[in-house]
Amino acid sequence: MKNRKIVESGKFYDTLIIGTGCAGFNAADWLYDLGRCDIAMLTEGINMGTSRNTGSDKQTYYKLSVASDGGDSVAEMANTLFSGGCVHGDTALIEAACSVKAFMKLVLLGVPFPTNEYGEYVGYKTDHDPRQRATSCGPLTSKLMTEALERSVKSKGIPIYDKTQVIRILTDKETVTGVLTIDTETGEYRSFACNNVILATGGPAGVYSDSVYPESQTGSSGLAINAGADMINLCEWQYGLASTKFRWNVSGTYQQVLPKYISIDSNGREHEFLPDVFQDPAGALDMVFLKGYQWPFDVRKIEGSSQIDILVYKETQCGRKVYMDFRDNPSGLDYQNLSEETREYLENSKAAFGTPVERLEKMNPMAVKLYKDNGIDLHTEPLEIAVCAQHCNGGVAVDANWESTIKGLYAVGEAAGTFGVYRPGGSALNSTQVGSMRAAEHISKKPSGPASKVSPEVEDIHITKENGENITEILENSRRAMSRSAAFIRDTDKMKKLFDEINLLKEKLKRQVNLSSADELPAYYSCFDTLTTQSSMISSMLYAADIFGSRGSCLVDGKKPHDTVARDIVVITGDTVSHMEKIRPLPEGGGWFETVWNEFNKKRMQAGNAAAFK
Repeated sequence: MKNRKIVESGKFYDTLIIGTGCAGFNAADWLYDLGRCDIAMLTEGINMGTSRNTGSDKQTYYKLSVASDGGDSVAEMANTLFSGGCVHGDTALIEAACSVKAFMKLVLLGVPFPTNEYGEYVGYKTDHDPRQRATSCGPLTSKLMTEALERSVKSKGIPIYDKTQVIRILTDKETVTGVLTIDTETGEYRSFACNNVILATGGPAGVYSDSVYPESQTGSSGLAINAGADMINLCEWQYGLASTKFRWNVSGTYQQVLPKYISIDSNGREHEFLPDVFQDPAGALDMVFLKGYQWPFDVRKIEGSSQIDILVYKETQCGRKVYMDFRDNPSGLDYQNLSEETREYLENSKAAFGTPVERLEKMNPMAVKLYKDNGIDLHTEPLEIAVCAQHCNGGVAVDANWESTIKGLYAVGEAAGTFGVYRPGGSALNSTQVGSMRAAEHISKKPSGPASKVSPEVEDIHITKENGENITEILENSRRAMSRSAAFIRDTDKMKKLFDEINLLKEKLKRQVNLSSADELPAYYSCFDTLTTQSSMISSMLYAADIFGSRGSCLVDGKKPHDTVARDIVVITGDTVSHMEKIRPLPEGGGWFETVWNEFNKKRMQAGNAAAFK
């Protein structure tokens, strides 16, 4: 195929936002309100992505506690975020300090977070949370957030380019100049010039086969990597049990109603496998119950609730399919023999009766309806599960304004590497809102002159109808290999081999890829992005394995981890070069009001844009 013509958009934009999840929409909404209206959004599909298409039994939003029984402070929340390890202190303090502002904006936009009769936003504890900072709208919290923010953005007339896949971030001297895109329907290339890019594309969702990310999301971390931005902590992930037929986290009440765990072999033989390991039936059920609170895999709980993850994994490695069965009670269920915590929870929930699905309907009927709406009836069929990748706790290295090492390139939401190792459940949703707000605030204070003209080139990609590369097969093979040897169970020898294979494949695709038709071009670019990300991830994982093994989210070569460098971050500069850096410390915060006020007003005058400080 000859090089295709690149069509310029015909308009320069001050800022382009890539992605239409709750981080992207919030960035656009804030920019407009702060006076930066020369903006546009780019998306492969406005209804795609994690924000709109994923959740759990009770999807959590983590914020500063504002109810009367909270006893919380900004400093305490910042310390909780920071103490999770590998979190920069300034971003931890910012996410704590701005959590109420970001949360209340969502409330004012109509997101139905529950209150008591006095208007208090009461909370509950989530994993790695010492307070009751968590709240929820139910299984679809992030979807409701996204829809509310979308309504606000559309009401302002902000342009949204749908069916537009960004394939390259254009730079000059480590400064953003624009983006190159391809129309996913026509295959037409188009360039956009801009001063700033906000990457709000979520995590690298397409790197694993065992994944709870929605199939509509693949991630675009390779855009930042190929632009030369530093990445951090790509070795740090969150893995947990999830359903596979319909991708959904099976945390919380899905576990606390004590389903039966069964496996089925290729001959259709069913086996309840937990009693094989736990001699005490009540002990097995207590571990299942704790799995609800302690959903992510954690090597610190390898002799506790994380045993469940290991046992599920072992069954799948033996070629058997694993299910949570809500139709029948597990063997040996006797409420009086359960631990006090398990028994009291079920009794206080008025659910110490019946079958698991009956208990689930009592405690969380929306959790049952969710699966029914997606073609799975928990009353009549078991739920197939696996240990799946759920969240990348690493990403693009950003500063206190969520700006990357490339000037003018910002990363927000899960695309940014701000989450550390042991983040509290639900803190990701807070980060989407705070990070995108901070990026917008920083951009609003910068000069807004016209962008430079860009003239990118597109590589010559040969299209043939014979012997074309099967992009789907390439991705499936690399994803399966990642899940086998580079997920929550890691094998360094296999990862080294996979690292070489992926890099050879990348070079091959650069030189001699054959496609059956031009319709496969968007898939080709997604494939290359995924392979780029996988390569950087494995580099980070191998480096981490050599330095410290694991910091909690994975088991490396069967060895127990140590956390002697838990607070340091693994930085990747370029595609595959990793090294360690110290984290930025937790600032003291606070201050004398008159001093803060004077500094605030000085910056306001310097910016010359009063709207940015409203």
